Amino acid sequence: MSIRILLADDHTIMQVGLCALIEKESDMKIIAEAVNGRETEKLSAGRLPHVVIMDISMPDLNGIRHGLTSLQH
Repeated sequence: MSIRILLADDHTIMQVGLCALIEKESDMKIIAEAVNGRETEKLSAGRLPHVVIMDISMPDLNGIRHGLTSLQH
């Protein structure tokens, strides 16, 4: 079973680089990518990732607030 990862970053170069590294791992799979916190919330709810890798300073909802909100639910 692969580790299901949601990757969230508003910098394209970071997303591309992290995707390239993660895709080399046979036991990891990127199931979704987001460019802001609100999109991350929507994708998390629908796809149920095992892990969310998220930039802590993104527009709309940063990674820290998203994490705190997720813990409350």
